[in-house]
Amino acid sequence: MRLTGTQAVGIRLPIIVPGDDLVNIVTDHVIDLANKQNQPISDNDVIGITEGIAAKAEGNFATLDDIAEDVRRKFSSGEQDAEVGLVYPMLSRNRFFNILKGIAKGTKKLHVLLSYPNDEVGNPIMDVNNIDEVTDKLGGKIATAEEFVSAAGGTPFIHTFTGVDYIELYKSAGDNITIYFSNDPRDILKITKNVIVGEIHARNRTKARLLKAGAASVFTLSDILSQSIRGSGYNPSFGVLGSNLSTENSLKLFPARAHELVHAVQANIYKKTGAKPEVLVYGDGAFKDPVCGIWELADPVVSPGYTARLGGQPMEIKIKFVADNAFGDLTGVAKQEAVLATIREKYDNPDAYREGTTPRVYADLIGSLCDLMGGSGDKGTPVIYIRGYFDDFAAE
Repeated sequence: MRLTGTQAVGIRLPIIVPGDDLVNIVTDHVIDLANKQNQPISDNDVIGITEGIAAKAEGNFATLDDIAEDVRRKFSSGEQDAEVGLVYPMLSRNRFFNILKGIAKGTKKLHVLLSYPNDEVGNPIMDVNNIDEVTDKLGGKIATAEEFVSAAGGTPFIHTFTGVDYIELYKSAGDNITIYFSNDPRDILKITKNVIVGEIHARNRTKARLLKAGAASVFTLSDILSQSIRGSGYNPSFGVLGSNLSTENSLKLFPARAHELVHAVQANIYKKTGAKPEVLVYGDGAFKDPVCGIWELADPVVSPGYTARLGGQPMEIKIKFVADNAFGDLTGVAKQEAVLATIREKYDNPDAYREGTTPRVYADLIGSLCDLMGGSGDKGTPVIYIRGYFDDFAAE
């Protein structure tokens, strides 16, 4: 029996710039690694490509003026900018501050409604231990930023990990911004009937609630830059969701052609090696930090593009359960052989071997692994090569 199961390794690439032939760059580096380690590429392997280099190679960038123009077109009549409400944006310099500046530039007045004690992904805006006191003081009404800070103790809250006062930061994004607090998104309609939903994962539900409550026009962040504005980058499915700070005046958007990329890489490797590994583009992993309580997934999905097999779900038995229960009276080689036989049998009845209540999809599991391996800083490994992901204990 072999000693190793699944293995993951980060692959270093040169700095990617717009227009680079990413298909051949990724293919050549993966093949080079396999040759140097004398381990041929297998159909059971997976190649993960970070969304950052996928979007860069596409040249999928947009400016704050592009965002402003799109907002202006969506809400304004003629030359007059509209008064707009922005509901529940995440608290992030990298992920949202530039988007906020762009939206503010495209409006006459921007009313930003924040939730408390934290945003959608867990970033706190107050000391969570004081939530009952704050809730009682505000009495369920919509509060100004000043009223909220007063109810929360009178001292501006500084984010533990970023050291940022997000109320002041978001106020600084434009002279036309006013900030409010409420945990009912419909409260924004007391101020304006034109709304942008800033949420990532709950955006469609909140949009439906606002329309039902009488909103005139509601757009989500996935609607902004869903089409090109004067030649800008765009994403037809996610708009500015999944974007990242690029420069002071621009954003790198989520890749728009991820599906084409992964299938092209898979086909290229098959052409050059005869092997057909699975390929995905990955963004944030879907996991929650146990220390700060922040849900990592600030992207709209873990993977915006992946090959067919990665759309499935694991088909597994729990070895520890089978070994201790079904074969609890066996020992040594006999127990192991019985477990191996059970693993092999699962392929005859796959639906009987889905464990647990969480409908985990391969793309989400593997994308999370890739995100942890690649990191978000200076590791310099935007491609993750995973050997034998689809192997099991019975594989020779």
